[in-house]
Amino acid sequence: LLIFEKLFTVYVAIMRGTPMAIQLMIMSFIILSNVSNKILVAAIAFGLNSGAYVSEDIRAGILSVDKGQMEAGRSLGFNRLRTMQLIIMPQALKNILPALCNEGIALLKETSICGLIAVMDLTRASDLVRSRTYSAFFPLISVAIIYFIITWFLTKGIGILEKRLAQSDRN
Repeated sequence: LLIFEKLFTVYVAIMRGTPMAIQLMIMSFIILSNVSNKILVAAIAFGLNSGAYVSEDIRAGILSVDKGQMEAGRSLGFNRLRTMQLIIMPQALKNILPALCNEGIALLKETSICGLIAVMDLTRASDLVRSRTYSAFFPLISVAIIYFIITWFLTKGIGILEKRLAQSDRN
């Protein structure tokens, strides 16, 4: 079990300590160089990167729950797993949810680098338009506006969710 903890610590440190663009290119041009489906390669790279951040969010959320909650669950006769399921995780989820939503928004914006491995995305499409029209303003501003609109709606949705969670805490 200790070996897995050490491996996981190294994984998180590498994923959080290196740029996503470099991770994407290493995954595409070295580790999965034989895979022709670059969308799959990008999904794996972004999943591994995001997984490191999400795991830390979950760990922090669990640690934010008072230790007495575990003791309370154990005193009610629950085993450790059942206490985590029924007592700790529901409380941690309220603390984790905003960070998870923010990670989702960051992940959406990070996908703008998929063009580095020849995946057609908004940014790469704007590059193609720019190369044909010799105008950078309209394609880049259009992509920026599209990303802004998507993230604005997601941010508003997260705000509504956070208000509902805060309201349920008061009730």
